[in-house]
Amino acid sequence: MPLLENGVSLKPYNTFGVEAGAEWFARIHTREELEAVLADPRVQNMPRLVLGGGSNLLFTRDFEGLVVKIDLAGFELLDDNGDARLVRVGAGENWHATVGRLLDSGLPGLENLALIPGQVGAAPIQNIGAYGVELAERFHSLDAWDTELRTVQTLGAEACRFGYRDSVFKHEPGRHIILSVTLALPRHWTPVAGYADVAHELRARDIERPAAREIYDAVIAIRRRKLPDPAVIGNAGSFFKNPVVTREQRNELIGRVPSLVNYDIGGGRFKLAAGWLIEACGLKGAVRGRTGVYERQALVLVNRGDASGAEILALASEVQDAVRARFGIELEPEPTVL
Repeated sequence: MPLLENGVSLKPYNTFGVEAGAEWFARIHTREELEAVLADPRVQNMPRLVLGGGSNLLFTRDFEGLVVKIDLAGFELLDDNGDARLVRVGAGENWHATVGRLLDSGLPGLENLALIPGQVGAAPIQNIGAYGVELAERFHSLDAWDTELRTVQTLGAEACRFGYRDSVFKHEPGRHIILSVTLALPRHWTPVAGYADVAHELRARDIERPAAREIYDAVIAIRRRKLPDPAVIGNAGSFFKNPVVTREQRNELIGRVPSLVNYDIGGGRFKLAAGWLIEACGLKGAVRGRTGVYERQALVLVNRGDASGAEILALASEVQDAVRARFGIELEPEPTVL
């Protein structure tokens, strides 16, 4: 099979399962293949999209340019680094499988991030997080191909500029193509089990002092109850970020809606539960033609059968309008919308 293919359907490569086409498409297994594709005169001056697991992406049209599908493998235990044990993982490795493999290798620390869809290379871009843990807390560095300098660069946490579901890669789109991620797993592990859903699940299992594997199992159970399997019904997981507001904004909202679900994140800032806001607007379980808001979790928009990306985006706009009208809050999408 040629490295570069022309006119490829992207439906198998996005978890929403929406139809879109790529003018040019390449699957990349090595850095050498990546360099060869980027140097090919047929695509050198074209727009470029780097694709991982397609779990954080919504296509609303064909992509007129080059789609690079990253399939770089690798799993290597590096030398210990003080209080952390370092593991380098290829950007094309499945994230959830990597979390399980680390536990099997006696390397806990990412169990709260179990069952998050996508590939390892996408994790720093989004600074993925769940149930009290963010990637930034377990991150050492990454290697990326710098498309401007045309060389491999190693970026540490400071250079990645991590924020809530944010990183430098969102602000310099297309510049860096992540090749591998080096994780820093704590040598002296302690459970992160204070998040309400996790604590409730552990109590239900009569577990007072959880091991890492028990937290992993609890998180998987929680996510499977709340989130649909993309193989069964198209979705990209949580479609909206939890909005962050000031103490004054939060107090004003509580004055109007005392049941508002919110979390103190320090510095006079509070995170609001976006799913609660959507549900309070009466949209949980709403169906709009071939799309809908998932009936078990209002944060999730679903493709109920051959919906287009434009249809899903229209539903997202309806949800944003409803939350804005009732609460004066702007919901920001998590997935990249093309």
